[in-house]
Formats: sequence, C-alpha cells, structure tokens
Amino acid sequence: MLAFKDKSIISLNINGDNVTVMVNPSYTLLHVLRENLGLTGTKPGCENGDCGSCTVLVDGWPIKSCLMLAVEAIGHQVITVEGLKNAPIQRSFVENWGFQCGYCTSGFLMVCHALKNIHPDADDFIIEQWLQSNLCRCTGYGEIKDAVKAVLENKI
Repeated sequence: MLAFKDKSIISLNINGDNVTVMVNPSYTLLHVLRENLGLTGTKPGCENGDCGSCTVLVDGWPIKSCLMLAVEAIGHQVITVEGLKNAPIQRSFVENWGFQCGYCTSGFLMVCHALKNIHPDADDFIIEQWLQSNLCRCTGYGEIKDAVKAVLENKI
C-alpha cells in the first residue's frame, strides 16, 4: 500500500504519455489534470460526482475525476477529452447537434466513447442508463442519444 504525507512527485499515464507531477495527497484527479497539466477539457461542475462534467476514462471506464484522488490514478491509464483525438463520437456530436453551450460536452463525450467500446451493441435502455450519469442544462438528451446511435450503427 502506498502512503503519502506531504507533497509527493507521482507518475501518471495521461492520454498515453507518462507525466510526473507534484501533488498533495488530497488533490483530486480533476485538480491535477486542470491545474498541474493544463488539460482544461475536463470541466469542474458540481465537484461532488453528480453532474459528470469532469468524466475521464480510467482503464477504459468512465470515472468522475472530482471523486478520484490523483494518487489513485497511479498505475492506470487515464484518457481525457483531449486524448480522444477526433474519435467518431466527437464528429457524431457535431453532426447530430449533441451540444449547446458545450460545458457538459466533454463529460458526455467520454461516457459515450466508453459506451461504444464497452457495449457496442447497446440498445435504447443501455444508452439511457449510461446517459443518466451526466447532466446537461441546455438541451434535451435526444440529440446526444442520436449521436451515440449513429456511432453504434457505424453511420459515422
């Protein structure tokens, strides 16, 4: 078991790159991504796990980075929205108008990208269950669901 007391230098794998950062043990992954690494695509929202704006992938699974300590990411692969690098879901969101203000979009992109990889044959029920992990205040979820379906059906 690792023990951290004061500031420590840790190594993380972020978007396929190994990076070292100095952290306090209490720093969340969200804080380190934005403040230490300048990866501002991961958005702070509620900072208590409700909204999903801070969602990243950890070993391929969507995780709310406001709830994960940075030290917990040691030894895991973390992908942020910057790491998607023009994934089909990004184009599908544009083509299906799956956003308005865009603040929540990065979190939705991460959830939907993981959904495609984990459940490539997802039906409406599974899609709706996965989309419940994120909140959008500007639009209905219809366009986001359309974007997911287009990717799942290989239309994009």
